[in-house]
Amino acid sequence: MQCVMILIPPLSQEFLKQGEATSTRCDELESLRKRGCSSAMVENPRGSQLVLKDKAVTNRNQGEGKLRPEDITQIQPQKLTLSLRSGEPQSFNLKFKLAEDYPIDLYYLMDLSYSMKDHLENVKNLGTQLMLEMSKITSDFRIGFGSFVEKKLRNPCTGDQNCTSPFSYKNLLTLTRNGQEFNTLVGQQQISGNLDSPEGGFDAIMQVAVCGEHIGWRNVTRLLVFSTDAGFHFAGDGKLGGIVLPNDGKCHLENNMYTMSHYYDYPSIAHLVQKLSDNNIQTIFAITEEFQPVYMELKNLIPKSAVGTLSANSSNVINLIIDAYNSLSSEVILENSKLPEGVTIMYQSRCKNGVTGEGEMGRKCSNISIGDEVFFIISITAKQCPKMGKPETIKIKPLGFNEEVEITLNFICECDCHKHGIENSEICHNGNGTYECGACRCNEGRIGRQCECSTNEVTSEDLDKSCRKDNGTDICSNNGDCVCGTCECKKRENPEERYSGKFCECDNFNCDRSNNKLCGGHGHCECRVCICDANWTGSACDCSLDTTTCLASNKQICNGRGTCECGTCKCTDPKFQGPSCEICPTCPGVCAEHKECVQCRAFGTGEKKDTCERDCSYFNLIKVKDRGKLPQPGQAFPLIHCKERDANDCWFYYTYAVNNKTEKEVHVVETLGESILHTAYYIIVTEDITVKKEVICLS
Repeated sequence: MQCVMILIPPLSQEFLKQGEATSTRCDELESLRKRGCSSAMVENPRGSQLVLKDKAVTNRNQGEGKLRPEDITQIQPQKLTLSLRSGEPQSFNLKFKLAEDYPIDLYYLMDLSYSMKDHLENVKNLGTQLMLEMSKITSDFRIGFGSFVEKKLRNPCTGDQNCTSPFSYKNLLTLTRNGQEFNTLVGQQQISGNLDSPEGGFDAIMQVAVCGEHIGWRNVTRLLVFSTDAGFHFAGDGKLGGIVLPNDGKCHLENNMYTMSHYYDYPSIAHLVQKLSDNNIQTIFAITEEFQPVYMELKNLIPKSAVGTLSANSSNVINLIIDAYNSLSSEVILENSKLPEGVTIMYQSRCKNGVTGEGEMGRKCSNISIGDEVFFIISITAKQCPKMGKPETIKIKPLGFNEEVEITLNFICECDCHKHGIENSEICHNGNGTYECGACRCNEGRIGRQCECSTNEVTSEDLDKSCRKDNGTDICSNNGDCVCGTCECKKRENPEERYSGKFCECDNFNCDRSNNKLCGGHGHCECRVCICDANWTGSACDCSLDTTTCLASNKQICNGRGTCECGTCKCTDPKFQGPSCEICPTCPGVCAEHKECVQCRAFGTGEKKDTCERDCSYFNLIKVKDRGKLPQPGQAFPLIHCKERDANDCWFYYTYAVNNKTEKEVHVVETLGESILHTAYYIIVTEDITVKKEVICLS
């Protein structure tokens, strides 16, 4: 996060190092603090949010009276304002609830080409039957009817065929609650025909979507059932008939007939997607089995759409519509309007049964039932200030629903201190600028930190001379610009890195590193030299002056047998080693000191066999087959060879050492003696007739 420092003279000059531009006073908050800027001198505006309309989602009680559509709320909140600071996201929660008994408008758009003759017979009773079925879902249902064939280029009806001439689209029945009227009107229709297999259904869908006043759409759930047994024409196909003008996406109904089919080309799929979304229409494609693959691909391009398989004569159309509606209503997908330049949006979903989603999956929740509540966390971030800096408005809505959240975006592009600037301030070279936020904003034609120069003086040779170090050729060491005879250093992409110095010859990022950290992470870089923190030294501040790590158990540094360098003991006596020069593998008594632990670890015998795991885990044990395999003197660390007896007077052999990692190592011959244990007994008869049995270990 960036912030602007507010300084008053003379502190403003003291904060900026020589060569640093005034803009350097705007920096990361922590960086400013490290450079000695007190909190009282920092202005750090933060983003905020304000909810303007927060009507709760509708909770219907059993037996409650019927509500008007405009009184039902499914999304919360409805309106808010966000103040965005660059790079700082603002997040808010959005709730969605699928309301009970929500009104539904359904428009049945049917292909009346000749191949749909049998389907027309079954659709004649659709109105009353569908009304009956939909009453189980909602008490407020309306149905409408329209038909289409193809652009009227030539009449395909010949001979004794009883058909009407082709037409692009007719709105036959505006949405109504009278199912019998639907039946009567459909019963009066006749089939038509066209010259090729694909139909002009896209023309009809476009008009149904954009001609809301003619269709009678309300702000409720809008369903469009598109019924056909053929494919479709789309943008570009009109050229076959000499039609080259792109579809304009506007309503052209006169006397409920589409009048511009001969003038405008078919719409593109993307154009249809936009208009269906803009008008909150969910589409159900009722398609015969032959064209299922085609319309499944189309469904993948049109959000909130479904495909159902129409039987050979449309006898299953009611079940198809009910199933498709249940599928559509069980999923909520959020979409947003076009975002201003530099603004991004992220979604997180909290759905039923603890199911969560992020990214694109964060926009949706599935398997929703009527009355279920789901939640979304929406984060909006401005990466930059817009060019105009004016407020922008965006909208977020669930696809297929008329409700939306309106969000006004305000952008924090300046600090409040700009409002309190002193025009023509004496601080700015006799009134040649406005003193604001602790710096001069020069009047037109003036430049310099105190606006002390005129722009036509900037490139003069005399001024440039003072920007060259040691009369060299490089102006400001090639790291800055000569402004008014003074170097102003360039900014780096990383705000933590900066040039400084009279000739921009210094920087704070080209110092020695240790462990891939500048100044070892224990200092800061000034003019390419590490200034180390307390208790650290070295060119990369990688040498610790703390001697506590060198203290031996006797509290002496390095046991009195070495020196502490960079927190590590350098032992001066070669016999001693270890972190504090206390370990002497070759000193007398070492073998006896470790005998019992070696015996119990290697052979499971000896005085410590019962406490072996507790007392003897301080070394690594390596078994070898014979004495010839034991480590030999001359390696990088001291080594001692040991030969000890066990309780049975059998010898065992091992070596003891401390390796370069200060780990204790014991190599032991895995058998008593030098090879296999051979036991012999002999009898000694004493004068008092006592019998003694002795064990001999033979090697």
